[in-house]
Amino acid sequence: MPLSFLRSTLFTALVVTAVACNKAPSGNEALTYNQSPETGVRTGGVRMIPVKTPSGTFNVWTKRVGNNPRIKVLLLHGGPGGNHVLFEPFESYFPAEDIEFYYYDQLGSLNSDHPSDSTLWTTPRFVEEVEQVRRALGLNKDNFYLLGHSWGGILATEYALKYQQNLKGLIISNMMSSCPEYGKYAEEVLGKQMNPKVLAEIKAIEARKDFQNPRYMELLTPNFYEQHVCRLKPWPNAFDRAFPAMNSTVYTLMQGPSEFGISGRLANWDRRADLKNINVPTLTIGGMHDTMDPKHMAWMATQFPHGTSLICPDGSHCSMWDDQPHYFPGLVKFIKAVDAGEEKVAL
Repeated sequence: MPLSFLRSTLFTALVVTAVACNKAPSGNEALTYNQSPETGVRTGGVRMIPVKTPSGTFNVWTKRVGNNPRIKVLLLHGGPGGNHVLFEPFESYFPAEDIEFYYYDQLGSLNSDHPSDSTLWTTPRFVEEVEQVRRALGLNKDNFYLLGHSWGGILATEYALKYQQNLKGLIISNMMSSCPEYGKYAEEVLGKQMNPKVLAEIKAIEARKDFQNPRYMELLTPNFYEQHVCRLKPWPNAFDRAFPAMNSTVYTLMQGPSEFGISGRLANWDRRADLKNINVPTLTIGGMHDTMDPKHMAWMATQFPHGTSLICPDGSHCSMWDDQPHYFPGLVKFIKAVDAGEEKVAL
């Protein structure tokens, strides 16, 4: 048998062996990401979860995507009164990384019940709602990652301060740790970036409390939203579905009607001094063009005992849309590192 043939045969065998070794493990070792854990009638991962409140029991909507017993991410949307729709890009990234995640419309939002009792719209009540959702979904300290965006970042921070024993990791996306500081940033930095005539007209409308005036949105859309909320042009279809579905009653009560700072029930929320008490690995995400101060969000990471910062250079408030090349690789790396046992992750 020619030597060249032997060499060729040996090379082929080595290649086949290498390919076989690099294939995903089979049997019990494989991540059955697409295998549904549902029994009975399958709902595509949707569950309506009963939540007890001082005003009675109501149902909130959740939807599971994927199946990984080690990594489960619960998404807290913004608003307050927003919805899960702006999280849709996560479907393009998390499944490829075997990361199980949950859409969740908070009480009063989109697919969940809409009670009319205004006393329900407080941060402590929302914290207890998240805890009830966690228990219903079976999330625990060995697999539970909580990601809050914007108002969801406030809610995630408050949840961690009370229930961090249930968390594996925490992600605060595009939210500062102080509403008064956010108000200062909006006035002293974002406002001054606007054309002075535009800003004066916006302020005049706000002074008259004429927030339903169409001119208000005509001014805000190109001069504020398209600069600091999402910089993609045109805006993706998800925004056309998410914004009209916002619960404006909840939003106005808690956030206030103005986009320059917070004047509702959250106006005095400030947890700067308490960040040091959150001991789980924590990632703060911000955008350089955010409505929130990127320097403050980077500083927050230095206050957590196990903090990591990710500032998206091309991102705005919705960095998961307009700076996906930085947002998702950093987020995935953080989650995978914490899953591997790292407490303080370097990105």
